[in-house]
Amino acid sequence: MSDIFDLSDELGPEKVLHLTNAAAGLKAVLVIDNTAAGPSIGGVRMASDVTVEECARLARAMTLKNAAAGLPHGGGKAVIVGDPSVPELEKMTLIRAFSDAIAEMHGYIPGPDMGTNESCMAWVRDEIGRAVGLPRVLGGIPLDEIGATGFGIAVAAEVAESFCNVRLDGARVAIQGFGAVGKHAARHLIHRGARLVAVSDSGGTVLNPGGLPLAELITLKDAGKSVTALPGAAKDPGEAAITADCDILIPAARPDAITEDNVDGVKAQLIIEGANIPARAAAETALHDRGVLVVPDFIANAGGVICASVEYHGGTEATAFHAIEEKIRRNTNEVLKRASDTDSAPRTVARALALERVREAMGFRRFT
Repeated sequence: MSDIFDLSDELGPEKVLHLTNAAAGLKAVLVIDNTAAGPSIGGVRMASDVTVEECARLARAMTLKNAAAGLPHGGGKAVIVGDPSVPELEKMTLIRAFSDAIAEMHGYIPGPDMGTNESCMAWVRDEIGRAVGLPRVLGGIPLDEIGATGFGIAVAAEVAESFCNVRLDGARVAIQGFGAVGKHAARHLIHRGARLVAVSDSGGTVLNPGGLPLAELITLKDAGKSVTALPGAAKDPGEAAITADCDILIPAARPDAITEDNVDGVKAQLIIEGANIPARAAAETALHDRGVLVVPDFIANAGGVICASVEYHGGTEATAFHAIEEKIRRNTNEVLKRASDTDSAPRTVARALALERVREAMGFRRFT
């Protein structure tokens, strides 16, 4: 594992906090990467195998995402070590203990992420008075419930049509990670004429070249079951969605899903990164070198944080969808056009754009 100082540069991180509460069983990490543009927004992730390095990388991804989207926020991330499927009372105890531990970290605004949801954010808000992605009854815009990130992914895919040989109408889509992001991305892509041919979750992968039934898959997930419980579909115990025979791949689960070990098996010609840092750098370079168009995570999956920012500043759900459409359409087009004009990888262009905005914001600070 890299030392946290190996991951630091002129942008950050500003703070790295190890949080514990023995009575509650809490072990967690908070990384506030950069707050030059405003308080950081980033999700609270809950998983059994998270690391400080992963948290720092995700926090930096949020800095770039917020900057690329033109939001008045920096990037941060929190990870709680634990099983997200624990009983609700145990989970609430952990979330509330975590909230108390970050109460004075006003440079960080928590939101939902993998393993947490709107209810968790309600507990956070109850403890410390700040959170985004809240339930509607608390005046929030439940970004996972409305599918803000998945909607943005579909918008990015729509823009990408002009820069590759893939057309959404009739396109075969594989989604690795059929959670809050993946299922809504599927819904919006199917609405645009695409066909879902492969879906995976932690239980495995289901495949059907003729098309998978979205409603049945969502029903299974809502009932707490794996997509592999779908009757009649071909099943694979591994992450076969990554190498499925498809036109569009949406990696929407954990970091580093596409690696040097499986990149040669990727058949998609268009990849819209639904998860944060879902591909290792070398793998993404290999994809670009063979002509696969990859829309980077912090451009394509910014719908959730755009929605969170709108909520934080008092906007409505309708305002959030309008902002997601506008910002992701504009940013995706700008990045892909610059990449095409300069024969560069989209991530290279997107990163340069985001860094330019972060550094400009940092120029207005007393200490830079």
